[in-house]
Amino acid sequence: MSAIDRLLDGIALPRVARVRQTFERPILADPVAELAAQLTAKGTLAGVKPGQRIAITAGSRGITALPELLRTLAAAVREAGGEPFLVPAMGSHGGATAEGQTNMLAGMGITEDAVGAPIRATMETVEVGRTADGSPVYLDRYAHEADGIIAVNRIKPHVSFRGRYESGLAKMIVIGLGKQQGADVCHELGAGRMAENIPAMAAVTLAKANIIAGVAIIENAYHETSRLAVLAGREIMAAEPALLEEAWRLCPRLYFDSLDVLVIDEIGKDISGTGFDTNVVGRYHTPNISGGPRIARVAVLDLTARTKGNANGLGLADYTTRRVFDKLDFENTYPNSLTTTAPASVKIPMVLKNDRQAIQAAVKTCNVADKGAVRLVRIRNTVALDEIEVAESLLDEAAAHGFMSVTGEPYALPFDDNGNLL
Repeated sequence: MSAIDRLLDGIALPRVARVRQTFERPILADPVAELAAQLTAKGTLAGVKPGQRIAITAGSRGITALPELLRTLAAAVREAGGEPFLVPAMGSHGGATAEGQTNMLAGMGITEDAVGAPIRATMETVEVGRTADGSPVYLDRYAHEADGIIAVNRIKPHVSFRGRYESGLAKMIVIGLGKQQGADVCHELGAGRMAENIPAMAAVTLAKANIIAGVAIIENAYHETSRLAVLAGREIMAAEPALLEEAWRLCPRLYFDSLDVLVIDEIGKDISGTGFDTNVVGRYHTPNISGGPRIARVAVLDLTARTKGNANGLGLADYTTRRVFDKLDFENTYPNSLTTTAPASVKIPMVLKNDRQAIQAAVKTCNVADKGAVRLVRIRNTVALDEIEVAESLLDEAAAHGFMSVTGEPYALPFDDNGNLL
């Protein structure tokens, strides 16, 4: 038995019970039909001339029904006489390579066959102008050469700064379409400048490039499409702040204000830019943002398959597993941090041999004398927060909460023979 085994094997883990969290749930019954209807009603593609090449952005996030929405857009462009193609628009993600970004799209079901349009990937950019302070603004070369661009993105709070424009269409235009070079310029002076850099740079691109439209998507806390808005390019900057306010209202969250231990089954770039939504966990990689629950110890147990070894966000955890460490791909992980200038998110926390020891380490070090009273919560990831597991010590609090209900009896966390959760 190793020294680590001796220190951890005697640490008892609290029993847990299933708890359902409920959130406001506006839902769009048929996002694809809604997109088609809005495109027609607004005459969005009326100006497309036969043979014109139209670039459609495809980002790195796991947005619900994104392949279907992109397919609908491509079909509408083709019906209007244009020639649609997709551009991977994800800044420095995918290891900051064209192949890596194309592979990320494929991992989310976005392929030429799936969307009915070719994918043209490059990391080459064209400088389209400069902001008032002299910062260069870049645009993907294929998008720049196209006759028109349609930006598509989910609107949601950002994980590293606050502003009127956070994650959304403006950010997609500046950082997604700016590729690694554009992302690098936007992040160069840190997250504290992002709130002003994004709208300033987006304004330049909107003035210089033919951005026909933006498709803004808002999801509810259940990862379902709650609203979809087709905006003309000239409407994007005026409309996005109100959409962000709506997205804030619908965000998932943990209803506990403080925890001793949070166990996260998986993190990944398909879930959030920082692997998990920092707003949910209350752990941040920049000093420009705060809030969320107070959590003493965080354990991350695995990476999603779609993240392709990108472990961005792992550095904000206290403990992880050998499984995560073995999957970690430095070439996919580090370019994003080098671009965003935020090294904290890619540090490597303490690595334990299995799930049990990672959780035991978190419990042992959370500085609670009575281990039976540890306030522990386990979640799958930060976009799946309707069903969670909570320690017995939290059940009375959950039962008394207006938006939580206990749905089962307490039980011991189930592990296999290798010490990993079943």
